Amino acid sequence: MDQASVPASAERRWLIAAAPAIFLVLWSAGFPIAKIGLRYATPLAFLSIRFALSVAVLLVLCVWRRPVWPRTARAWMHLAVTGFLVQVMYFGLSYLSLTASLSSTVLALVVSLQPIIVGVLAPVLVAERVSARKWIGLVLGLAGAAGVIAARGHVEVQSLSALLLAAGALAGMTAAMLYEKRFGTRQDPLSANLIQYAIGFAICAPLSVSFETMHVQWTGAFVATLLYLVIGNSLIAITLLLAMTRAGKVSQVASLFFFVPPGAALMSYAMLGEVLPSTAWWAMAVAIVGVAIATAGRP
Repeated sequence: MDQASVPASAERRWLIAAAPAIFLVLWSAGFPIAKIGLRYATPLAFLSIRFALSVAVLLVLCVWRRPVWPRTARAWMHLAVTGFLVQVMYFGLSYLSLTASLSSTVLALVVSLQPIIVGVLAPVLVAERVSARKWIGLVLGLAGAAGVIAARGHVEVQSLSALLLAAGALAGMTAAMLYEKRFGTRQDPLSANLIQYAIGFAICAPLSVSFETMHVQWTGAFVATLLYLVIGNSLIAITLLLAMTRAGKVSQVASLFFFVPPGAALMSYAMLGEVLPSTAWWAMAVAIVGVAIATAGRP
């Protein structure tokens, strides 16, 4: 046996085991950090700058690493569709909903419905059976996630348009996971991410110029949020999400999103000083039990 393959295999196993936790920390932190960043910029301008910086970083990495590019027009198309669903629909509509009077607690609750929708659609669209045990876990996870958010305060929907934007963001991420599971192929993360963020920039930038004032305040806090969202969310978290989706069952990966509202609540407490009531900890325990049940027996 090649001795060099032993540590490489061990490192790969460690990365596979740690990937869900890394993803959840990075993704949950994105809620309060995005909230901070939107104080200084209009939503589509914020996203356009974020995507432009992501493309610039990835271009440098591609020149250095020389990754393999998609070899067929179909592969390019699949990457472009996934990029549109995640970057434009999920992130774009999420940011717009936050600026359209929807509270971050309501947005997090709406997005946490994703695993239930994936569980309903997976058997039809990707021929993946969702067992009764996983349904029980999904329902418990949703109940716990809703409990954490409800414990943080009174939840109100200030406008129907803002709620529809949040629902569109939910539809975008759900469709991206199902599409990636059915049509996605293994691609180099550098080239795949570059294509997808280029799609996001190509769509969001013209929309920002056409429909927004493109107001941006270049403060230290705004620059810090950009750096985190580019590196933590755009480069690392999205790569982990798509990789986990291709490697495991889509309903199991989707159930991880039940951890996002509790995680976002903890991150908001740390970054924004939002207090997490004691009752939320019990609800968080219910969510964790639900996720454990839904994801048990992963290959």
